[in-house]
Amino acid sequence: MTIDDAITFLQKDQAMAPVIDMIGEYKLKKRNHHFSVLVESIISQQLATSAADAIFKRFKRLYPKFPTASEILATRKSTLRQVGLSSMKIEYLKDLAKHVDDGKLNMQSISRMNDEDVISHLTQVKGIGRWTAEMFLIFSLGRQDIFPVGDLALRKGIQILFSLPEIPKQIETEKLGQRWKPYRTVATWYIWKSLRQFNKI
Repeated sequence: MTIDDAITFLQKDQAMAPVIDMIGEYKLKKRNHHFSVLVESIISQQLATSAADAIFKRFKRLYPKFPTASEILATRKSTLRQVGLSSMKIEYLKDLAKHVDDGKLNMQSISRMNDEDVISHLTQVKGIGRWTAEMFLIFSLGRQDIFPVGDLALRKGIQILFSLPEIPKQIETEKLGQRWKPYRTVATWYIWKSLRQFNKI
């Protein structure tokens, strides 16, 4: 299954074809350093993009290069607080680092798991819910059939796409997305980009 296959398939859909024509080439920005993606995901939760970016930059400046799990575990909580991290985010980062350091979360083997196994594996960590795990599947593992129905922007995009009177609930979003299977990640990317507020994806 290639991206060309996905585009050919999705362009047959009357709702999706105009979006693809408007956005143009599919250019999802995949990131391969799995541990850093998860660290950034935790830091960014429930923050505006500018605030999250500033804290993440200050966090990275604490170390000569991106820290290992062991280095995060060894960093004092007071030091992490100084870069703007809340006590809860620090707890989440430490829990992630502990899972990796203990070998409960293996960054090498995770790429060989199926989608649902990756989600159940990641959500053992405090602060990582299904949405964060789905973002990891899309942006770090490059899986092509992820449809994050808990994502408000996706649901807002679908409301506009299908001229719905209100933002669809998750179950309705799931049903509408079945038409794009097995390329729902690609469809999701185009819907996000159609909202004109996602420069980094």
